[in-house]
Amino acid sequence: MQTFTHRAGGIANPVPAGEATGARWRLLYQGAAAAALISAVFIPIQVAVFLIWPPPLDGTAADWFTLLRDHPLAGLVDLDLLLVADNVLLIPILLALYVALRQVSASVVVTAVALGMVGVVMYLASNPAIAMATLSDQYAAATTDAQRAAAMAAGEATLAMWQGTAFQVAYLLGSAAGIALGAVMLRSGLFGKPTGWLAIVANTVGLGLYVPGVGVFIAVFSVVFLEAWYVLLARRLHQLSREATTAEPAGR
Repeated sequence: MQTFTHRAGGIANPVPAGEATGARWRLLYQGAAAAALISAVFIPIQVAVFLIWPPPLDGTAADWFTLLRDHPLAGLVDLDLLLVADNVLLIPILLALYVALRQVSASVVVTAVALGMVGVVMYLASNPAIAMATLSDQYAAATTDAQRAAAMAAGEATLAMWQGTAFQVAYLLGSAAGIALGAVMLRSGLFGKPTGWLAIVANTVGLGLYVPGVGVFIAVFSVVFLEAWYVLLARRLHQLSREATTAEPAGR
């Protein structure tokens, strides 16, 4: 029977292929492969929107309201709405990686997946895209100075919370999860070393966000590695789904 190997304590141990490619996981692998591919498509779209319609990162709520009024879709993308979708798509990816890698290092994988899931929830709670779009509509429809001032104040408060505690914790948990899963991938025979290293490098470079002055530019550069990781991951998860299909008993 085909086996994959991993190392524990410096000793290579066989991991039965059936543990990772059982037919019961076929749909999960297919869904995760599709999610990774969609995420790979989203990245260049987000970069293009940032370049064409730059977000007013140092602007006021009024600046964001203007962007959302003049270019609604671009404004939502600039407010990281596609990253919200990416985080939702990350759920099946994390579950698939748990199934594929749990035999290599169960404790590390379950911890990493748990951290990643918590990060997803916190990120979704922190994103202001829909709230800002609603406030933009209220601001545009306001007929009095008091109504406009109220919408403006709410917009400023929403922007202030955008990069607050929930976002920072989500970012750090997601980065830690990605690095840990990349390390386990390097020990697994299921994923090639480039896939593991790309996960580690993308999430490590992403932590450059916290470098004073140039952090944002370093973090943005991490998407180059993340894009390649999603493509390789989608390819391998698709292969695992095919292996799961061929492993399914005949007549079932």
